[in-house]
Amino acid sequence: MDKVYDLIVVGGGPAGYTTALYGARAGLDVVVLEKLSVGGQMALTHMIDNYPGYDEGIDGFDLGQKMRQGAARFGAATKMVQVLSAQLDAKVKAVHTDSGVFYGRAVVIATGAEPRKLGLPNEDALTGQGVHYCAACDGMFYRGKTVVLVGGGNSAAAEALVLSRVAKKVILIHRRDSLRAEKAASQAVERAENIEIRWNSQVIELLHDGKIRGVRLQDVTSGDQSEIHCDGVFISIGRVPATSLVKGQLTLDDAGYIVAGEDTKTNLSGVFAAGDVRTKAVRQIVTATADGASAAYAVERYLAGH
Repeated sequence: MDKVYDLIVVGGGPAGYTTALYGARAGLDVVVLEKLSVGGQMALTHMIDNYPGYDEGIDGFDLGQKMRQGAARFGAATKMVQVLSAQLDAKVKAVHTDSGVFYGRAVVIATGAEPRKLGLPNEDALTGQGVHYCAACDGMFYRGKTVVLVGGGNSAAAEALVLSRVAKKVILIHRRDSLRAEKAASQAVERAENIEIRWNSQVIELLHDGKIRGVRLQDVTSGDQSEIHCDGVFISIGRVPATSLVKGQLTLDDAGYIVAGEDTKTNLSGVFAAGDVRTKAVRQIVTATADGASAAYAVERYLAGH
């Protein structure tokens, strides 16, 4: 058999690299498998203002690199590979990639969750250039400006209230004639003086000149179209957990997230879930790093008993 690592971490975001840091510092032989860019979704955020220790903020890509370097300082390796499948129910787990098979005595799944997108032309290209998916992360860039928020659930209501505290005006776009958010959240949104709600509407086009300058709306009932000027667009229509790798092996909740508590343990022995990929109430960088520390501790205890 090829080399067997103490710990394989699938995902190179804040949860993955905190797991790797704590694990390697404890003397474990750790490898991080990441498919695209160190830092995960965090790397797409131009400026992070709510991560402790950076009083002037930090670029998400730079923070990801620092996390990787911190883990590497204690010996954690990083392999840029595409994970294709995993066999997680054996004592020695096998993770199959486009560059071969990695074996480990324990595995932490830290693959994260991606914001659900509208699927409009240029949406990807405009991400970070006026299109955003996290008010807590990027809302401060729109102090005194006008923003559009797309969504109508609990997360969208919370995002609208966050934005209302910094933006001059928030225009909430919702496909239905009432919010799907809980009653208290809906009432708070409807009471806010600087939140305008456009009911029965959907965004069909992002208007831009390299940066967002507005959106085109369509009334879902009449089909009528209109344009709204805005300085930024926030999209809050849910998230998609990256759990296709573990379906059929790990227990998932109704939304597709891995069922794992604060101890990060899953239903399989020696397999743990950390960060945005697991069932939890808050998904922020700081909560992902907290999960990473908990996961590494759980892995240490598991390996000590096996």
